[in-house]
Amino acid sequence: MCSRLQARYPEMCVGSTLTQNKILQLDSRDNVLIALADLNQGELVQFRDKSCTVASNIGAKHKLATEDLVAGADVIMYGVLVGKASKAIRRGEMLSTTNVQHAAAVFHEDRAEYRWQAPDVSRWTQRTFLGYQRSDGQVGTRNYWLVVPLVFCENRNIGVLKQAFEEELGFAAPQLYRRQVAALAKLYRDGQLEESRISSLSEPVAAPPPVPTFENVDGIKFLLHESGCGGTREDSDNLCGLIAGYIHHPNVAGATVLSLGCQHAQTGILRQQIRKRNPHFDKPLFILEQQQSRSEFVMLCEAIQKTFLGLVEANKAKRAPAALSRLCVGLKCGGSDGFSGISANPAIGHTADLLVALGGRTILSEFPELCGVEQELINRSVSKEVSSRFVRLVRDYEARARAVGSGFEMNPSPGNMRDGLITDAMKSAGAAKKGGKSPVTAVLDYPEYALVPGLNLQCTPGNDVECVTAQVGAGANVVLFTTGLGTPTGNPIAPVVKISSNTSLAQRMSDIIDVDTGGIISGETTIEHTGERVLDAVIAVASGEMRTKAELKGQDDFIPWKRGVSL
Repeated sequence: MCSRLQARYPEMCVGSTLTQNKILQLDSRDNVLIALADLNQGELVQFRDKSCTVASNIGAKHKLATEDLVAGADVIMYGVLVGKASKAIRRGEMLSTTNVQHAAAVFHEDRAEYRWQAPDVSRWTQRTFLGYQRSDGQVGTRNYWLVVPLVFCENRNIGVLKQAFEEELGFAAPQLYRRQVAALAKLYRDGQLEESRISSLSEPVAAPPPVPTFENVDGIKFLLHESGCGGTREDSDNLCGLIAGYIHHPNVAGATVLSLGCQHAQTGILRQQIRKRNPHFDKPLFILEQQQSRSEFVMLCEAIQKTFLGLVEANKAKRAPAALSRLCVGLKCGGSDGFSGISANPAIGHTADLLVALGGRTILSEFPELCGVEQELINRSVSKEVSSRFVRLVRDYEARARAVGSGFEMNPSPGNMRDGLITDAMKSAGAAKKGGKSPVTAVLDYPEYALVPGLNLQCTPGNDVECVTAQVGAGANVVLFTTGLGTPTGNPIAPVVKISSNTSLAQRMSDIIDVDTGGIISGETTIEHTGERVLDAVIAVASGEMRTKAELKGQDDFIPWKRGVSL
């Protein structure tokens, strides 16, 4: 494992013979070691020319101090400040929330010189993916029709349309659980409802999927949300911008929008936001307003007729070869663990660098999870204008969080902390690895659309669904999502590739994981090789040759962000 990990982390040190393959030091400046496997109390750990004795049993993914730390001492990992000792920590003692508190390096607007050596992409320069060419030059990885409300008042009507279209056109998910309920109801009616009979119910055999009416349409996606009125005008305006991004998205062939009429999120704002993204917008778009209709029945009948005719047009689209530069990939982590920042995140970071070198767009979001690495991203910015916008958005976001009694340091979840990510700066240092090493070419405010090739920074929360929702609204036609603990998060219109940081998770939750990067931890493979393997998976997914686990489960998560109240 030494040679493979050192290929990526040349400054790191692994354990000696006694603890070979069990510890990792990421940077020579670090005063912590990462346990790659469980360590026992009294075990001798040797690294470089130093050694220490493990003070207590330490689980894999957690960290131990390489030296005695006094209260207030800096805790360094990845070569950056990730916390302060809240009390004295002995050499060999495990770091935890009881002895370390959040601290992050300050940043300034001045940029240092940055040079990037692009990776060799000769293997992929002639590769293409099979996508849906749109008139504005965008290329979709899927071909969906979108049905969306402008305000939560229309959610019920969206549900009515969903039931009608999905069941009649062959897009409905298999009714496995419905058949289980039917079996239980029969036992009850027959007076045979006993615990033994319930527990012996066999898993129903999935029925063959129905033949869809429209062979070139991947589905109709029905979005639901709780926004559009009653909140701030900023929230409703942002909702219109987000929905406009979904309608403009290359994976969407056309859309049906239901409006009540009196809400803050007006149809005029939506149209303005669509024109902002594409002044020559020419997709079929049907907007129906209930307060202008004679009845709910009349409106829904009109929506059904227009949507069906729109589907007929959408079905004329065919996949065709497209350059990899037409890919826009979201980079996300959720349910992270102590291995995410040394396996899955840097692996997709390498994938991101390959895509940038090929002329594509990547989107790194989650501003609360860039805490402590801001200066690196400022230094990587291609211009003063780009870096200044990043600084302004970060400071504004943090100020909003403070105004509601929160802060970036409150981002790590209980699951994160249990698995070794005990401060936001520690979590951020690993989370930022998803962005690779390429220059930052643009900074997006929420819910802006990504237009500039290269690495785009996007202002979003770390919340899984809010972030992925925003990335897709910015044009991501594939999302790479790393996880160490496991999460089913998906998206209605863009495939989400789920990538595990450890093999145990990939085996335990194989129904949600698409790619396993645990071989990096075991030393069986390298970060670069894994990143290349992920790129091949992206191409297969983009071409429709591979369906992600989230797609197969129908995991259509959609949550608009209300600024300042979510991390």
